This record gives sequence, structure tokens and C-alpha cells, in this order.
Amino acid sequence: SARQAIIVDFRTGAVLYEKNADERMAPSSMSKIMTGYLVFKAIKDGRMSLTDTLPVSQRAWRMGGSKMFVALGSRVKVEDLLRSMIVQSGNDACIVLAEGLAGSEEAFAEQMNEEGKRLGLTNSNFRNASGWPDPEHYMSARDLATLARTLITDHPEFYKLYSELTFTYGTDAKGSPIQQGNRNPLLYKSIGADGIKTGHTETAGYGLTASATREGRRVIVVVNGMASARARAEESERLVDWAFREYGNFTIFKAGQSVEKAEVWMGDKPFISLVAAQDLTVTLPRRLRQQMKVTAVYDSPVPAPVAKGAPIGKVVIAAPGVEIVELQ
Repeated sequence: SARQAIIVDFRTGAVLYEKNADERMAPSSMSKIMTGYLVFKAIKDGRMSLTDTLPVSQRAWRMGGSKMFVALGSRVKVEDLLRSMIVQSGNDACIVLAEGLAGSEEAFAEQMNEEGKRLGLTNSNFRNASGWPDPEHYMSARDLATLARTLITDHPEFYKLYSELTFTYGTDAKGSPIQQGNRNPLLYKSIGADGIKTGHTETAGYGLTASATREGRRVIVVVNGMASARARAEESERLVDWAFREYGNFTIFKAGQSVEKAEVWMGDKPFISLVAAQDLTVTLPRRLRQQMKVTAVYDSPVPAPVAKGAPIGKVVIAAPGVEIVELQ
């Protein structure tokens, strides 16, 4: 029932399902995945630390929508801003981080666009750090899945923040601590979910970029344009279950394992072993496992001399009704 959706295997990048996956859409707060990515990158590069404090501008203080309720003129730790942005979806936290890194939210949006191009996000354009509605602020479901995979791969030490269920910051008018819960509905279910980000605006509907692991395998699910928070929760859970149930990862050859013996032309030896440089793993429907056909493709005979580690060919995996997969 989502307007846009995609399911991707984290390890292989195989697309298990897609619906309008390249359609430009309002990503709302799912944009914050890019904001987090840039902050994590700045911390790794030594341009910022978790213990740094950043000033709260009037623009950040006045920001509407989801908030961590930062006080005007105060200074807030980067760690608290990150946790608020991720757990509470704090729009004010996003602006404080953006201004702290780039001087202004507009300049930060330019950095988001530059990073998007570097990461190969072909249907994305950022105008702000929070995903606040703007007709020129858009992403596609495929771009969100790509960004999610990159976030987990490049910043595993920070990714654990996305599974936190609550974050407490500040006090209300009565002096009581303000505790807010994570909006990701899948974190409260026993399905292996550990991130990443929800989104909602009137125009975009309800969206979720989710990640879940079972038995060492991870899948990324992106849905957007749902009619309600309940529909988002039910549909995304159903898609996660479907992805794990119907598809599996199958390692055809382990790294260093011999794939085939190839004839050598004018060499000291008549044959050489063609070995896998890395684990060759394919994602396929489980029902097609026994019908899978694996073929080694290379030019024979292989002309001498042959250097160790030189690329010689590829492995082609075919199964009925699915696209042919080629692994180098």
C-alpha cells in the first residue's frame, strides 16, 4: 500500500522488491539520515567531537515540528544533539548541528548535495537538514536504501544510536525530565530491527527506512506514502518478514576456493587454478536454490605469463525467472 518502496539485501545489494523506487518523493525526516552521515564523517575526520558543545540560534529555537526543546542561547553537546535527532527526530537539533558544521543550514544543505553526488544518489536534492517540507527537497526510495547501506558500512560505531528506544533531555514547565521515545515502530517488535529513521508530513504521508538482521543477514526496507502510522508499522513488518522468509544469501565459492582449472597457452604448466578473490555470494529466492546454474566465464586458453591475483573471468549465476547475476 506504500506509494514508493524498495527492499535491498545489505550484503549483496540485490533488490528483492521495488515499487516506484526511482520516483522523486518528499522524504521528510528520513532526510536526517544524510545529516547524521555528515556529522559522523566530521567526527571521524577530527573536525568535531561528541563532547563539543554548539550554540543554539534563534532559528533553531523557533523551529517547529518534532523538537528536543533546546534553550535559546544555550550550548548543547554534539552527542545529545545526535541522539535527539535520531531518537526524537529533533528538527531543532538538526539546525544546531548544521550551523555548527557549516555556519548556516543553507551551506550545510550544499554539503548534503555534494555528499549525495559522491555517494551516487541520482534522485536526491536537499534544501535543509531536517526534511522540513520544501518542493525542491526530495529523495527516492532507492537513494534512501543506498544511503542506509552506506551509513551502516561507513559508520558502524555510531549506528548503535539508531536502536535506542528513548532519550531524555531538558525539563518541562513543572521541572520534570522530558523523555521521548523512538518513533521507529519496528524497534518494539522482535523481528531483528535496529534502525533507522521514520518520516511524516501531510504531503509525504508516513515513511520508514528500516534495517533488520537475522542469523547474520541484514535487509534494508524503505516505504513511503503510507496513510497512517499503523499502516506503516504493519506493512514494514510484513515486508521485513517476507524478505527473510522468501530470500536467502548463498555463498557459491569461498575466498581462495578453486572455481575451475583453466588451460594455459605457452606456459610452464598446462593448467592453472582460477580461484575466488573473495567470497562470492548471491541473493536468490529460496525456492530456486536447487535450480541455480553456476558457470565460470573466461577466455580460454589463458595466455602466459599469468600473474597471481590477475582477474581472469567471472562467475555467472542463473535461475528461472530472475535476472542473471555476475560476480567478479
